[in-house]
Amino acid sequence: MKTYLVGGAVRDRLLGLPAGDRDWVVVGETQASMESAGFRAVGLDFPVFLHPQTGEEYALARTERKSGRGYRGFVVDADPSVTLEQDLQRRDFTINAIAQDEHGQLVDPYGGARDIQARVLRHVGPAFAEDPLRVLRAGRFMARFAPLGFTIAPETMALMRAMVASDELSALVPERVWKELRRAITSPAPSAFLRTLHDAGALAVVLPEVEALYGVPQRAEFHPEVDTGIHIELVCDMAARLAPGDELIGFAALTHDLGKALTPADELPRHVGHEHAGLKPLKALCERLKVPTEHRQLAEAVCREHLNVHRFDELKAKTVYELISRCDGFRKPARIAQMAIACEADKRGRTGHEDDDYPQGRALQEAHAAAMAVRSDQVAPGLSGPAVGEAMQKARIEAIAAATGKR
Repeated sequence: MKTYLVGGAVRDRLLGLPAGDRDWVVVGETQASMESAGFRAVGLDFPVFLHPQTGEEYALARTERKSGRGYRGFVVDADPSVTLEQDLQRRDFTINAIAQDEHGQLVDPYGGARDIQARVLRHVGPAFAEDPLRVLRAGRFMARFAPLGFTIAPETMALMRAMVASDELSALVPERVWKELRRAITSPAPSAFLRTLHDAGALAVVLPEVEALYGVPQRAEFHPEVDTGIHIELVCDMAARLAPGDELIGFAALTHDLGKALTPADELPRHVGHEHAGLKPLKALCERLKVPTEHRQLAEAVCREHLNVHRFDELKAKTVYELISRCDGFRKPARIAQMAIACEADKRGRTGHEDDDYPQGRALQEAHAAAMAVRSDQVAPGLSGPAVGEAMQKARIEAIAAATGKR
């Protein structure tokens, strides 16, 4: 049995990155021969098997032929005559089209190792254009590899723009868009995902609410970067820095300023009320992509309240209590810490302000901790019904005032 290590495991080894899951390609076999060797078939769309000892995935070498619209419109051929080179040719980028044999020798017919050295993301061939999901994958790979110096080959960007112009991306289902988005916002440089899709014209298709922010000016004294789209890029990268891998905070960072796209032109560059205006496009985005409830609720809280958190020093103790309550911070205490980080990312996601301190976030969490320490058996002994809630509210406001020095 001829087996080859392929894809991300080979790519990441050449990049000096930690090893992840290992995938294998098998040449010259059939489903019957794989099963007779003890492999268990698990693939639905194409022949994939689990190794009887390691549990790693082994796929029969295959070709794919476009047969319809979208990313599912393919006919798969896994005949034993399919060669390794043919299997590698159907892959998206050259850096993912490298195989390694049992002796550690590379099989690299499309120059993937060279592109790794040059830090270039380049499509393997014309078949790239047959799968619209690959445009999003390009953005997601850039979100991961841009910090290593990767850029997109000009010919690949040109092909992506042509794919967008052909309306292929409209065939993408919400679940796949959300899957790529959540992986991008948990990568080291989410801004590279946004920038790649923006430059290709794809952001207007998959995230029109975010695309609408590009070119919208802000007051330069508060936002030296001026362009709101660039601000969102900076905020997403700051969120990735403050909370690596946290998709809840990453999504809240991405969507907190959607209301700025709705500011009337005669009011620019001011954005009075944008925090409330942003709730409507946020709802539309979440419903279209079927965003999980937990992500949506945190994003709504950050969108609505981020200016209140920024001016925390001006808030009275009762106002702080009401803010925490509106955000369901007493039933879901983790949400307040998440909000504090997302708001810090917003404040520090500005050109020249990356290293600013953000005491408001600490103060909010201290006030929340003080309020959470109040116990009903201590402040409402012998009370019942609404009286318990009233006593708890009064005691929590007093605790916030004591912790923060507010009235």
